[in-house]
Amino acid sequence: MKTRKAIEAIPLYFFLILLAIVVIFPIFYVVISSMKNTASILTSTSFFPETITFKNYVKAWNLSNFKVYVWNSIYMCAFIVIGTIFTSISAGYVFSRGHFIGKRLLLALITFSMFISAGSLYLYPQLNIAKMLHLNNSLWGVIIIYIFGINVTNLYLAKGFIDGIPKEIDEAAKMDGCSFFRIFYNIIFPLTKPLIATVGLLAFMNSWNDYLLPMVFTLGNPDKQPLVVGIVSMKTSGESVTSWDLMMAGTVMSVLPMLVVFIALNKYFVAGLTSGALKG
Repeated sequence: MKTRKAIEAIPLYFFLILLAIVVIFPIFYVVISSMKNTASILTSTSFFPETITFKNYVKAWNLSNFKVYVWNSIYMCAFIVIGTIFTSISAGYVFSRGHFIGKRLLLALITFSMFISAGSLYLYPQLNIAKMLHLNNSLWGVIIIYIFGINVTNLYLAKGFIDGIPKEIDEAAKMDGCSFFRIFYNIIFPLTKPLIATVGLLAFMNSWNDYLLPMVFTLGNPDKQPLVVGIVSMKTSGESVTSWDLMMAGTVMSVLPMLVVFIALNKYFVAGLTSGALKG
C-alpha cells in the first residue's frame, strides 16, 4: 500500500520540483550574474562566473548612493507596516464584532473593489489628494495612501481571525465594564500575534517592492527615492547606464531584506494565514 501511494505521488512531486525550478531559477540567475561583469553576462557561454567576487555590490553601493535609498525604504516601510497593522486589524475587529447600520452593504462594497483593476488610474486622484495635503513631493504621501487605503486581503484576514476568537471573552469583558474599543486594545489585539505578523509581512512586501507610487511621489525629490526606485534609476545615471552587473547586484541587495524578514516571520505568517482561513 505504501509503495503504491509513493508511485502515485511521483507525478505530483515531479510537478512540484519543476515548479520550484521555474520559480527559483530567475533568482539564482540574478545572484550568479551579480558576480560577473557586463561583458560576461551578455557574451559568456558559461553560466557560472570564472571567479566569485563581490566588487559589484561595493561599486553599486558607492556609485548609486544606496545608503540613502536603503534608509528611505526602511523609513517608508516601517511607518507603512505599523500603520497598516493598526488600521487593518481595527477594521477587521469592527466588521467582526461591530453592529451598525449598513455593515453588510459596506463590506460588500469593499469586497466588490477587489474586482476592479483600475491600475494607474488611481494615481491621478491620489496625487491630487496628496497635493491638497502638501504631501505630493515626499514619501509621506505614499505612507498615508498605504495606511488609509483599504486592503481587502488584510481586512478579510483580520476579520476571519477575530471571528475565530470566542465571543464569550467579549461578554465577560463587558460585564467588567470594558467598552467596545477597550476590549479590542486590552483583550483582542494581544491575541492576534500571528495575524500581526501576517499583515505586517504582507504590508512590508507590498511597500518594499512598490515602484510606481513612490516613483511618482519622488519625481521632484530624488533624494527621497526608496531602494527599488533608486535601482531602476541606475539605468540612466552616469556610469551605471547599461551596467547590468551593477543592476543585478542592486537587485539582489533589494531582495535580501525581504527574504530575511520572511524567514524570520515565516512561522507566524503561516499561522496567521491558516487561522484566518479556517476560522473565518
